[in-house]
Amino acid sequence: MTRLMHLSDLHFGAHDEALVEAVEWHADALKPDLIVISGDFTQRARTEQFREACEFLERLRDRGHEVLGVPGNHDVPLYDVLRRFLSPLTRYRRFIDETLCPFIELPGIAVLGINTARSLTFKDGRINDRQVEFIRETFAGTRAEAVRILVTHHPLFALKVGAETTPAIGRQELALDAIQDAGVDMLLAGHHHHASSHDASELVTRVGSALVVQAGTATSTRVREQEQSFNTIDTAEGLATITVNGWNGEDFRPTDAKRYQSADGRWRQLKSEEPAH
Repeated sequence: MTRLMHLSDLHFGAHDEALVEAVEWHADALKPDLIVISGDFTQRARTEQFREACEFLERLRDRGHEVLGVPGNHDVPLYDVLRRFLSPLTRYRRFIDETLCPFIELPGIAVLGINTARSLTFKDGRINDRQVEFIRETFAGTRAEAVRILVTHHPLFALKVGAETTPAIGRQELALDAIQDAGVDMLLAGHHHHASSHDASELVTRVGSALVVQAGTATSTRVREQEQSFNTIDTAEGLATITVNGWNGEDFRPTDAKRYQSADGRWRQLKSEEPAH
């Protein structure tokens, strides 16, 4: 079994230290093979906020945790117009990761992160031709049996969040072609502070089999209809269990777990007592 801990929307600068400490404790307790952070490390991309995020990552790595992250739209300066357009991710590269599209292959999984944050939009994300080709080339070189996981900050699909339907990523058609061609098994994202999981075919008809996993905000005080949470994702031999760990005011506790089985070109959710085949 391979275990991922999926965090998102940390928003250092608008965070709760008690939540940060609890996330670190659970990282040690859960012993994930990889911690994935799908963007928005900071609230306003300020130096002191990136420094706090960097210290958080250093503590995780000092404890022996492997971490892969991608930028979010909040990691691009909003009010510093010159920096926003001339060097939007300089601070991210300095404090978080020089690589904006990181890749790691571990036993059983291959995980690729893609930067969808852009200077020209305040909130929405986009993907470009070069990134699409990079997705294809990167996954083409992975082991056939590996679960292929793509990480972005912005969801590739329009999603229902509360009473609203959120927009899909810019140039969605390019993204859909890439994940289908590359045989992507799982899509991890954040942005909406709302945890959920779906088979991609439930959201868009013309797409291959991929499990769409959204993380809520892990440490921010900016919640939207859900409490703070993070996901654990356990994969083994065509099975995936997605567990949402929600904040109850004192600690993170499992609040929802869904089991999926990959068969006949799609993910199917198993009923609570249904055995896997």
